This record gives sequence, structure tokens and C-alpha cells, in this order.
Amino acid sequence: MTGPLVLDCRGMRCPLPVIELAKRIGDVPVQGLVRVIADDPAAATDVPAWCRMRGHEYAGPGEAVGDAPSYLVRRTR
Repeated sequence: MTGPLVLDCRGMRCPLPVIELAKRIGDVPVQGLVRVIADDPAAATDVPAWCRMRGHEYAGPGEAVGDAPSYLVRRTR
């Protein structure tokens, strides 16, 4: 299995990281992972909230890239 799709959303402000996630979630197979790298503090609540609203799984924090945290999302449908 290959690694997750990585979305580098550093420098994007709310709501752009979740808009990018919404556009690209279909690029991974069901059960595949998307890693969203986002330095906007709002992403820490926006990404899990988007998962709940859209029926995908928030798989937790990913490894930080420099000072930017990342968030793992598993496509469920």
C-alpha cells in the first residue's frame, strides 16, 4: 500500500484547507488516507468537524512538518 495523499495547505487560511480536502478526498480509494498539512490554527477543529459532517474518519494528528501540524483523514465512502 502506498502512503497517504499529502495536501500541503501551509499558508492557507480557514476555510481553504477543508475546501482543498473536500476537492481531493476522491483521489484516494475508500479506506485510503489523506494527510492535511495546515498551519492555520483553525484547522485543528475544522478538519475533524468536516470529517463528522461528511462521514469520513478523522484518524488523528499526523507528523508535523516544521512548525505545521498535520491531520490524517480516512476516506470511508
